[in-house]
Amino acid sequence: MKNIDSAFRLVRGFALLTVCGSLLLSGFALYRSLRLAQQLQDRVYVLAGGQALEAFAADRDEHLPVEARHHVKTFHELFFSLDPDEQVIERHVARALYLADASAKREYDNLQEQGFYTGLIAGNISQRVEVDSVAVDLKVYPYFFRCYATQRLVRATSTVWRSLVTEGYLRSVSRSDHNPHGLLIERWVTLENRDVKVERR
Repeated sequence: MKNIDSAFRLVRGFALLTVCGSLLLSGFALYRSLRLAQQLQDRVYVLAGGQALEAFAADRDEHLPVEARHHVKTFHELFFSLDPDEQVIERHVARALYLADASAKREYDNLQEQGFYTGLIAGNISQRVEVDSVAVDLKVYPYFFRCYATQRLVRATSTVWRSLVTEGYLRSVSRSDHNPHGLLIERWVTLENRDVKVERR
């Protein structure tokens, strides 16, 4: 009888130990799988050229200086890089006007009234702008910027280089296909647009 009683206790102890061990192992496996699932949900993969690339989320403030400078650069390149083709001019300016407020539209209307775009087409003049630097003050909102650029006008008989300096303010807006940085240029003015060099062709 003692042997049966001690054998029963031994089996019962072993069964309890096995059940407790199984519960602990199951709990640990469940915890690890939930943690792994959470980590995988935080990752986003982008397909580019047939390869899966991992994308990381970041706070906008980390990249704001770069985005602000690129926004200003893109606007100036679209607004000032023109070819002697009416459709190209309209397409570039239309894209640029999505990045700025009415101050850019006023400048475009003034240039149009002065016959600037008609002169480009009639004279077969190509105009390119290269942004040298963009200074952005992110301490005060809306963010003040000043852009320094060089314009190159290629005419039939000469090439003219101009110094271009503009300034304005940037405010945050919703991101869209037309405005991927989510910034809008306000109170944009041209401070300087003068010839610095003329070269005969």
